[in-house]
Amino acid sequence: MSNVEEFPAAGRPPTEYEVLLAAAPNILDAIPGAVYLCDHEGWLVRYNLEAAELWGRIPSLNGERFCGSHAIFMPDGTAIGRDVCPMAMALISGAPTRNAELVIERPDGSRFVALENIRVLKDRDGTVQGAINFFHDISAHKSAEEGVRRKGADLEDFFENSAIGLHIVSGDGIIQRANKAELALLGYTAEEYIGRHLAEFHADAPVIGDILQKLSRGEKLDRYRARLRAKDGSIKHVLITSNSRFEDNRFVNTRCFTTDVTDLHDAEKARLDSEERLAATYQAATIGIAEADSEGRLLRVNDAVCEMLGRSREQLLGMSFLDYTQVDDRDEDAALYARQVSGYIDNYVLRKRATRPDGTVVYLDVHSSSVRDASHGFRYGVRVLRDVTAAKQMEDQVRESEQRMRDLLEALPAAVYTTDATGRITFYNNAAVEMSGRTPQVGDMWCVTWRLHQTDGTPLPHDQCPMATALKENRPVRGAEAIAERPDGTMVPFIPYPTPLRDADGKLVGAINMLVDITERKRSENRQKILIDELNHRVKNTLATVQSLAGQTARHARSLEDFSERFEARLLALSRAHDLLTQRHWENAPLSSLAEEILKPLAGNATHRIQIEGAPIELDSRTALSLTMALSELATNAVKYGALSSETGSLSLTWRAEDEQSLHSTLILEWREFGGPPVAPPTRRGIGSRLMERCIERDLGGEFDLAFERTGVVCRMSIPAATVEV
Repeated sequence: MSNVEEFPAAGRPPTEYEVLLAAAPNILDAIPGAVYLCDHEGWLVRYNLEAAELWGRIPSLNGERFCGSHAIFMPDGTAIGRDVCPMAMALISGAPTRNAELVIERPDGSRFVALENIRVLKDRDGTVQGAINFFHDISAHKSAEEGVRRKGADLEDFFENSAIGLHIVSGDGIIQRANKAELALLGYTAEEYIGRHLAEFHADAPVIGDILQKLSRGEKLDRYRARLRAKDGSIKHVLITSNSRFEDNRFVNTRCFTTDVTDLHDAEKARLDSEERLAATYQAATIGIAEADSEGRLLRVNDAVCEMLGRSREQLLGMSFLDYTQVDDRDEDAALYARQVSGYIDNYVLRKRATRPDGTVVYLDVHSSSVRDASHGFRYGVRVLRDVTAAKQMEDQVRESEQRMRDLLEALPAAVYTTDATGRITFYNNAAVEMSGRTPQVGDMWCVTWRLHQTDGTPLPHDQCPMATALKENRPVRGAEAIAERPDGTMVPFIPYPTPLRDADGKLVGAINMLVDITERKRSENRQKILIDELNHRVKNTLATVQSLAGQTARHARSLEDFSERFEARLLALSRAHDLLTQRHWENAPLSSLAEEILKPLAGNATHRIQIEGAPIELDSRTALSLTMALSELATNAVKYGALSSETGSLSLTWRAEDEQSLHSTLILEWREFGGPPVAPPTRRGIGSRLMERCIERDLGGEFDLAFERTGVVCRMSIPAATVEV
């Protein structure tokens, strides 16, 4: 730390440093500005109050070097050490510092910009004794300056980077400046554009002449339409907004904003073209187009609507679309339109009837939609009308024709169904339901049946059935047979007749199939075969029986007449059995019918003398023949010798089944005669007894018991149940 030098000897004038050092402290306070003094080593030796106020602190004299501030920064915010601050550098270099800008930070953290001017103080020999720094706060000035700079930069940026074209034109029409948007709009560089006359770039000379004339008179241009020629030869449609600057009543220049509306112009032109085309299409359309307000009043109609409804445009524009609608159809159309106007539905389609002035009715298909504004509010309705009167008549005819065809198919006794080209069922009649034993579903594939089988019983997949073959090969299928299985297990043999259906161009559109139930035919064929086999067997058996009857009758006949009588009676009995079985197609014969067939003719008018009683029993053909022979022998004997040979006699034939629930159940028949001549056992067994034993015991495996009681003949026959059906 330096010491305060003594005052120089008398007669030698003091140096500036010495004068400042020797001055009273309040002398520095009188200076209008912050001032401080450092010695040649930089120690702070004097400062005034304004300096302390700016520093925000009271530094100690001879205890701090170069500056009394809390901290020092460059204008860009870089911190500066005290040993390299302007005061330190001035003392080192001995050169003054002029208008140096620093940022000084106070202890409370606040900062200000200081402008410093430092003068180095030297003695008469040029030796540095110290330096004085005069500084003041220029923060407000810097702030204003920064504001001006920013505004200038903003203006420059606005001009250069504006989204719309800007240019400045001198009073004589020369382009003085243009921004990037202006140059980009026209495709020129600044060198190609600036300095040239504005008229060179306008496509219409009268327009640029009018623009310059207006501006020279001080008139303002607001969105003035013009056309500019770009560098590539294209024309740009622009709107020019400009005003003039005058000095001393002299037109100096104009500032122009150039807004590119080429796309807008093209769009507008396209819109106008579209509207013209739409209007032309609207009127030339063969379908009706109308517009209606929220109440249904017509706002616009084309020629087709007028023609459909038989009214002029003037007449229709004074009407609501409900006015020409038939009364029965108005409510539906009105209700739907109200929902459309309110926004509940966007559009709707309906068919309705309209009445022309001449009273004729036309059918209209109406498609109604809405045009709404940006807030979804209803503006108007668009109604597209198509006259479908002819189509409606055709539909009615087709529907009637289809109904007649359906009625015809329903009336057919055979099962009939149709499919589309893929094999899906589209129709079936009631006979198809009855035959298949189920209700098919529209859309089922190939056939209405539940399951199919070949005639030999093997499964037949539906996709290989005759109908599938007819569709896949596009040909009728004939001569096929199959068996349909119902869900209940019943088997139905049938013959199919699948036939492809084609349209007018010969394209396959579906097929129709008729299924003929041949169950009865099959039964008849089976029955016929059985009958033929049975007949063949019975003829052989009958011939053998006849041969046996002839032989036995001949051996025991007393004479030729006796042989003839006995043999004929037995042949007639055999014939009656054959007649009964033939009537039943050689199937089971009822025992009651068989008994009546044999006994009732013998009674004549005295049928009350014969009693036939028993449970319903069915006999097979073999049992029926054997039992017929036995009963015929008993009846013949009763007529000749027994109960029926007198006027007072009677007989009964009864039967019952024993042990019906057992596997060994038996049919018991009892023959009893009453009131005839007294009976005595024969001295020898005759042919009749042997014949009956043979029929019951040998042929049927039963038991035969014949008793000649005095009151009348009693015969008991038992036959195994295997030969009968209870």
